[in-house]
Amino acid sequence: MSIEIKAPTFPESVADGTVATWHKKPGEAVKRDELIVDIETDKVVLEVVAPADGSIAEIIKGEGETVLSNEVIARFVEGAAAGVPVAGTPAAQVSATAAAPAASADKLVNPAARKMAEENNVNTASVSGSGKDGRVTKEDVANHLKSAPAASAPAAAPAPVAVIEAVGDRVEKRVPMTRLRKRIAERLLEASNTTAMLTTFNEVNMGPVMALRAKYKDQFEKTHNGSRLGFMSFFVKAAAEALRRFPSVNASIDNNDVVYHGYQDIGVAVSTDKGLVVPVLRNAENMSLATIENTIRDFGLRARDGKLGIEEMSGGTFTITNGGVFGSLLSTPILNLPQSAILGMHKIQERPMAVNGKVEILPMMYLALSYDHRLLDGKEAVQFLVTIKDLLEDPARILLEI
Repeated sequence: MSIEIKAPTFPESVADGTVATWHKKPGEAVKRDELIVDIETDKVVLEVVAPADGSIAEIIKGEGETVLSNEVIARFVEGAAAGVPVAGTPAAQVSATAAAPAASADKLVNPAARKMAEENNVNTASVSGSGKDGRVTKEDVANHLKSAPAASAPAAAPAPVAVIEAVGDRVEKRVPMTRLRKRIAERLLEASNTTAMLTTFNEVNMGPVMALRAKYKDQFEKTHNGSRLGFMSFFVKAAAEALRRFPSVNASIDNNDVVYHGYQDIGVAVSTDKGLVVPVLRNAENMSLATIENTIRDFGLRARDGKLGIEEMSGGTFTITNGGVFGSLLSTPILNLPQSAILGMHKIQERPMAVNGKVEILPMMYLALSYDHRLLDGKEAVQFLVTIKDLLEDPARILLEI
């Protein structure tokens, strides 16, 4: 029985996607629900699994090709493994590419040869190298062009591959930027170019939160079915309370209007191998500490596996990012548009502090609030950050909302 394999249904905010990786070759046996292909969009990598036990009969969309929502990307045969695709079909081309040695993607190419190949639309992976260690020279590209006359119809563009350039013993590797990385770059540049971004700083004594956590962490874990009490839940609750008091920080600009949100949807930045993603805690003001901790942990696990849904990363009225987990002492986070502010957490470090005329060693953390000066004045931004500081230094106020 033949089954059409289609790209996932993309939300309205995503126009199309790119075939990132085919995990199975035509004719290779596949089990039901086994991953067969990754589709990369501007926001997330979507997984497509096998609909049944069987095999891929034909790959219609190869790696690097653009696909639309619900577009057919392959044909699947249920039951016995399908035969080898007919030569000349897209499936055969993809199969041949998959069968090529992995080293072809990392072929040594001289700069002059690479330039000549780009000018003539030649994939260097298909050129035989005569130089040292199989290096492709300019003459190799010229000979390839002579031996391969122009086809009557233009060939499909090859999927992007990594290219290694070498001049003597100095080697550089060029790897095409992923779609997700491109989108991240575009968003960060847009935030820098379209907002009047400014950052204000403060510092917080983390001693009270650390003492509370140390005192109740075991009881908290038993009471809440294994939920671990971390620092992020305190910051989320403190931010939600501060956003309630300063609604302008929770607002956003839409053309000539200011949109004030009557809820606190707080995004928590999560770093993955493919890039930074920001899943959102919906109505964080109504969440308990245990719910926040469980949700963030779930976000982190699924983000690293590429299983976060687009809807879980859409929207958000405020963002918290924690560079301290990587050792950052101080930073200036960039706004997550269209939000008007973002809070940066940093490394907890013991420092000598003056307390009532005496020097004490305290666990201190620098806080950074980047904000859009078009919407927020310095007074509001500073008071918002001071509110978070005060709530964290006396965490009972978070529960009492005072």
